[in-house]
Amino acid sequence: MKTLPKLEDFPHHTFDKLRYGDTDRQGHLNNAVYATFFETGRCDMLDVTDALRRSTTHHWVLARLTINYVAEGFWPGQVQIGTGITAIGNSSATYLQAVFQDGKCLAWGETVVVQVSKETGRSAPLDDAARAFFAGLTMPA
Repeated sequence: MKTLPKLEDFPHHTFDKLRYGDTDRQGHLNNAVYATFFETGRCDMLDVTDALRRSTTHHWVLARLTINYVAEGFWPGQVQIGTGITAIGNSSATYLQAVFQDGKCLAWGETVVVQVSKETGRSAPLDDAARAFFAGLTMPA
């Protein structure tokens, strides 16, 4: 990424309240908690559609997560999480996400989730509803 993302770059926004337990010995947000912030963003975005979240035939699995740390964050307060889609595959979607505190980008990353058949345990092609949902949240190139 050539420039750091801004919250307004993302089609979906949510937040997480910071907990004292999110910090480490140095007093800043622990690196591991960022994966949880990204999870909050993905789950909140998926929560708007019961069709994707509550399927009886498929579920979503995390295939890849990369996190790029660019600034320290501190307790107390909250963080804002921006989430958008950058690619739609046959059975997967690639998310771009970033975490912000007081308007400052703390970290950004990419997540790939794959739709898996509950019956076979193997990847399953996205249906038209899933494709339309993800297409509606695609970020400009």
